Amino acid sequence: MTTRPDATPALDLTDVVLELGDGDASVRALDSVSLQLDPGEFAAVVGPSGSGKSSLLAVAGLLSRPTSGSVRLHGIDVGDLSPAAAARFRLENIGFVFQSGNLIPALTAADQLRLAARLAGNRDLDPLPLLRAVGMEHRAGHRPGQLSGGERQRVGIARALVNRPSLLLVDEPTAALDRRRSEDVVQLLAEQASAFGVAVLMVTHDQEVLRHCDRVLEMVDGRLGELAVAEGGSAG
Repeated sequence: MTTRPDATPALDLTDVVLELGDGDASVRALDSVSLQLDPGEFAAVVGPSGSGKSSLLAVAGLLSRPTSGSVRLHGIDVGDLSPAAAARFRLENIGFVFQSGNLIPALTAADQLRLAARLAGNRDLDPLPLLRAVGMEHRAGHRPGQLSGGERQRVGIARALVNRPSLLLVDEPTAALDRRRSEDVVQLLAEQASAFGVAVLMVTHDQEVLRHCDRVLEMVDGRLGELAVAEGGSAG
């Protein structure tokens, strides 16, 4: 982990409550959640389905506005941003890695990165250094259909790093991968967190990859707590 003792947290959630629905149908998806992540820190969130993990990523990624509490990214309170300002802030400061990679079928690996950069106003990106960083330079000219599941995830990680985000949000990156490729992808995330100084928050059900993380958090009924990581990678 690459952190500075005086670094402003990349992510700072304080007493965040998220209520979904109205009246008797209202559900408290997040219940007074507080979390700080430093630059370069890699944290995993585990917990049963429906416990609030996806809601946590949505609030941290400015996709959902909390009912109460504060969300700060590198010291900036983002709670009062307009939808347009939040979208611009998200594009410039947050990277997302999805379960399936969410790559565009018609684009090569290099063009996936170029498109992400253009959307942020950078038309001069050379995608090869980032593809090299994730071990995919030799596949730069290949489309998603020509890549394995693990290779698609590596391209997705490179694409998420295009704008040098301060926060990387990762949703079940190993769900469709075998054991070896799962280990490779999560180890790669840990390496990129350190190399780029980006804070990584990963939701996962995969207990075997937790040894690569600096911290393991558990979400139960909308509440977030810290877990110890046992030798060998399981949390308990």
